[in-house]
Amino acid sequence: MKINEHFDELASTISWITSITIATFHLAAPVASSLCVKYTHRAVVITGGLLAFSGMALGCLGLNMIWMYATTGFLQGLGISFSWTPAISIVSHYFSKKRALANAIASAGECAFAFTFGPFFQWLIGQYGWKGALLIIGGTQLNICVCGILMRPLTSSYHPEVSHPEPSPDSGASKTDKEGKSTITQRTFNWMLLRRAEFVLYAMFGILAAMSFFVPPLFLVPLSYSLGIDESWTASLLSILAMVDFAGRLLCGWYANLHLMKTIHLLTMTITLISTSLMLLPLANNYLSLAIFTGFYGFFFGTTVAVHITVLAEVVGMSDFDSALGLFMLIRSIGGFLGPPLAGLIVDMAGDYRAGFYMAGATLILAAVFLVVLDQFQQRSEKGNHTSTTSEKSSLPYTSFHFLKLQKRRYQDHNVVV
Repeated sequence: MKINEHFDELASTISWITSITIATFHLAAPVASSLCVKYTHRAVVITGGLLAFSGMALGCLGLNMIWMYATTGFLQGLGISFSWTPAISIVSHYFSKKRALANAIASAGECAFAFTFGPFFQWLIGQYGWKGALLIIGGTQLNICVCGILMRPLTSSYHPEVSHPEPSPDSGASKTDKEGKSTITQRTFNWMLLRRAEFVLYAMFGILAAMSFFVPPLFLVPLSYSLGIDESWTASLLSILAMVDFAGRLLCGWYANLHLMKTIHLLTMTITLISTSLMLLPLANNYLSLAIFTGFYGFFFGTTVAVHITVLAEVVGMSDFDSALGLFMLIRSIGGFLGPPLAGLIVDMAGDYRAGFYMAGATLILAAVFLVVLDQFQQRSEKGNHTSTTSEKSSLPYTSFHFLKLQKRRYQDHNVVV
């Protein structure tokens, strides 16, 4: 009885620490982005590595529960946010033509971590105890600082938007002032993105997608138990999920790099396929069918993760990408906080774990609708810009001809006077 109570208390503590870490990770994203804009990505990543190490190293002291929440929860989440946000951002800055493939390769590390960390951490606890395991994990996280040192700082060559020609001697101080203002704009966090319709539409997609993505990992194992599948086979479902997720990221990044279709169209297609796989997954009635549908979901989830950051960069432009990434992560967290409780409520009302998957699939369909609306909005904006550019070019010859006529008339008047 005491053993069960001990395990219940341990599980509750771990869940609270995990929740605090995830909440801090998302809430600190705009702070990390603004620091990247003001300073450098390298400095923020190194700071994140030190914070993550401090969280684990101080946590191994294990003074009390509040101490654990503050160290392994808050400090750890802050360090991960300060590491992940600039690392993802700088990859998009480094690569232009192969941005989708670069983001896919960079994000594939998450799958390797998810696949290996659980067994590795359990082994560390068995060998060195939980305090020793935390200290070793913290020491491993110091390698984040090494990764940060290797990140080459961005120069003007990575930001063609902020490079201006030298002012001509007759331009005066006004042109210099404009260049100064433009530079200041690039060095401050752009909160005005919240007023841009394109970003708001993509943020709505992020909220709905996050509401759905957290549901399958929560209810996949309980659903398999309800089907009478053995516990040893059930554990393999999560391994299948991680492996096909890894493959999906790399393959989708490679395909997006071929530029056979617009990236936002590819994202819309993958979201639709995820929704379809989630709608079909509850039809499984044995381990084989459940493993197949789980594989489909994991693969298409990986394809979505591989390209959604690239689409964000295309929506806002690279000059505002750092600000957009922080805001997008913060806004997306709303879906992550609302999705699991809402799915749990629906499951309780229906009395069946399948209802959670249906909810996730339906939410993703709505998310795809926002992507379609965003694509249509962008196409109309591009047509409007193209029309205005064409009208300006077409009116240019007539303006020049009119100017020549005026010059000729002035010349004739001058000759008459003379």
